[in-house]
Amino acid sequence: MPKKKGKSPSFDAMVKFFMQSYDIPTKKDIERLIIRMDRMENLLRSISTGGRRRTAGRSGSRGGDGKPPVTAANTVLDVIRLYPDGIGLVDIQEKTGYGDKKLRNVIYRLNRMGKIRRVSRGIYTAT
Repeated sequence: MPKKKGKSPSFDAMVKFFMQSYDIPTKKDIERLIIRMDRMENLLRSISTGGRRRTAGRSGSRGGDGKPPVTAANTVLDVIRLYPDGIGLVDIQEKTGYGDKKLRNVIYRLNRMGKIRRVSRGIYTAT
């Protein structure tokens, strides 16, 4: 029987190697991306309210009439505000027409920004 050479790699080392080899993002990578997205949203928000006039751009945005641009987050927030006792995820999806993944991402961001709160599982109200 051949003799083993050296020490066998640990399980953590194998998982780390596998994740690096296949470019699988870690939880820390995802958190960094979320922080960067929040910064970008805040920057865009500050630029749009900074007194500059918006030019005709995307078809979904409103012009220089002083109103915020129509975004998925604003649309979802407007729907949630219509129901002070709370509204379910399925009802929001029916009213907005957004897909499940997009809606969950928008609700996550709104909750993180403190604009909505979770009453119970799948039920949200505006703050």
